[in-house]
Amino acid sequence: MFLPLADQPNPPGRAYVTWMLMALNILVFVVVTLPLLRLRPDPNDPLLLEYLHRIGVTSVRQAQTVAAQMSAYDLLVFEYGFKSAVPSLSTLLSSLFLHAGILHLAGNMLFLWIFGDNVEHRLGWLSYLVLYLFTGMMATLFFALFVVDSYTPLIGASGAISGVLGCYFVWFPKNKVKTFIFLFPFIMDSFYLPVRLVLGVYLIVDNLLPFLFTQSGSGVAHGAHLGGFLAGAVIAYGFDHLPLLHRSRQLSGQSDGSEMHPSLVEHFNELIEQRQFAAAVPVYFSLRDKTQRQQISVLALLQLAYYLYANGDDDAALVIYRRCIAEHPTDTALDQAYFGAGKVLLKKRNRWTSAYHYFLAAVDVTENKTLAQAARQHLREIDWRSNH
Repeated sequence: MFLPLADQPNPPGRAYVTWMLMALNILVFVVVTLPLLRLRPDPNDPLLLEYLHRIGVTSVRQAQTVAAQMSAYDLLVFEYGFKSAVPSLSTLLSSLFLHAGILHLAGNMLFLWIFGDNVEHRLGWLSYLVLYLFTGMMATLFFALFVVDSYTPLIGASGAISGVLGCYFVWFPKNKVKTFIFLFPFIMDSFYLPVRLVLGVYLIVDNLLPFLFTQSGSGVAHGAHLGGFLAGAVIAYGFDHLPLLHRSRQLSGQSDGSEMHPSLVEHFNELIEQRQFAAAVPVYFSLRDKTQRQQISVLALLQLAYYLYANGDDDAALVIYRRCIAEHPTDTALDQAYFGAGKVLLKKRNRWTSAYHYFLAAVDVTENKTLAQAARQHLREIDWRSNH
């Protein structure tokens, strides 16, 4: 058993939306679930007849036996949980805040508490709230694809939380997760493990394999977990790449079908040599072909990126730094690209955790003691900010 306990590094500030979502889920459980679990359903409630009919009860004796084992909460779940056979937008949302029991709630809130703050910090409170609700609904709909005619209600926040995990998997690959490993009698201890190992176990071992090879009826909606995780990962990837593509098109001022003149690279290099950086910017962003961009030296790109950074165009500078890293992975100046990307992100309050990863990468690859010392100083600064 792998049980996550905490993660590092953590962002500065307060994860108010994460706390609000946890409080709302707990409040619903305390105010609604617990009292109704102690009550028997009203025998005159028309919903009870529909419930018994949908679960296949065909006789009075069966109805009496089932009703004697039911609680009023079972009927509420039947009404407000998501049923694939009769889908509705209202139950698509209400089902995200209902839980089957204390262990179901506790497990979901633990994962949300550990992984939610980084993603909220990265997105901002409003986008994070939209992400949570949207991936929760996508998770439910993905699960529904495999049980189209089912009247069994689906409840729980795990689909939405899986969406948060998918974002975390993409955005914070170098984070560590303190994990309690219980493999009695061999291992019973806590270790800091790479986040992608921990989430990989969650995705593949805990969900994908049971989804593929275990018959339905376990009570765990593995399909919803997979759908939420996939939705979150796709959204995170889109946030990282689609805006940059839009930025490149905006700066180039050209349509997707325009042809590139082969002398543009030479022209760009001449402009950099003449230190005409302002004129070089639109020329560079008109080079949509990766092969053309790779003809430009990393040192020239670093000069242009620094010019953009110094003049306040952080987004364009970050595009160039990231392209240096992606398109010139073996260049000796790669440490400066990592360091530059970290400096840009350090200016954005909701991106300090991402900046931390770039500075950490700069330390890993550099042989320049001065740059390594500067990167470590920024790492210490982020650690200090995270704790104050």
